[in-house]
Amino acid sequence: MSQSNDAKLLNAAADNDLSTISTLLKAGVKPDIRNNQGQTTLLVATHANHVEAAKLLIDAGADVNAKDNIHDSPYLYAGARGHLDILKMTLAHGADLISTNRYGGTALIPAAERGHVETVKTLIEAGVDVDHVNNLGWTALLEAVILGNGGAKHTAIVKLLVDAGADISIADNDGVTALQHAQSRGYQDIIAILKK
Repeated sequence: MSQSNDAKLLNAAADNDLSTISTLLKAGVKPDIRNNQGQTTLLVATHANHVEAAKLLIDAGADVNAKDNIHDSPYLYAGARGHLDILKMTLAHGADLISTNRYGGTALIPAAERGHVETVKTLIEAGVDVDHVNNLGWTALLEAVILGNGGAKHTAIVKLLVDAGADISIADNDGVTALQHAQSRGYQDIIAILKK
C-alpha cells in the first residue's frame, strides 16, 4: 500500500525534506493535516526544530496556533523549547499570545523555567503577559526561581522579567513569593535582583 499524500507531507516535515514538502503543497495537500496525535505538519517540523520546513509550511498558510491532543501548538512548543527561529516566524504570523498549554501556562512560563534567555526576551517584547498564573499557581518568575538552578541563565531571566514589570509580590498557591523561594535556595544573585 502506498503512502497517502497526507502521510508523505507529515513525514517530509519530520525529515526536513523541503523538496517533497514543496511538491505536495503545490499539488494541493493542505498544510494543516494532522497525525494521530493531533499534531499538524508545522508542529511536527517544530518538534524537530526544522526551521526551513516550518518556513515553507507557514508561508503556505499553516496555522501557528493549531493545538494537538495535549494542547501544544507550534507557537507554544517553539516558545517552551527555545526554538527561537520558528518562534519568531509564529509571532510574525499571528501567534496567539494568550493561548495556553495543558498546564494553563503561556509560552513564557516554560521558556523561563528552562532557561531560554533569548526566548524569554522575545516573548516579553512580543507582549506576553509576564504575570500570567498557570494551573499550578506559578508565574514565569516563580517558575524561573522554583524550577531553575539559580545560575546565570535563570538569573538573567529573572532580571528580564523584573525589568518588564513582573509583579514580584505574586505568591504561589502556598503563599510563598519568588524572593522567599530564592532565599530558601540561597540564590544570591536572584535575591539581589528581587530585593531591588
